[in-house]
Amino acid sequence: MLDTSQGEAPAQTAEEPRGCLFALSQPPLMIFLTVVGGLILMAALHDLFLL
Repeated sequence: MLDTSQGEAPAQTAEEPRGCLFALSQPPLMIFLTVVGGLILMAALHDLFLL
């Protein structure tokens, strides 16, 4: 038989794009957001109760 294939099948190098939920599942990002959120919360409580 005549081989009509053109070499190997193209490799899928492009990964599926990852969304926001994947980014939020990363521990360093969640630690950063927790620290920033805590600082904002402390500043808000300071403004509400001590000023």
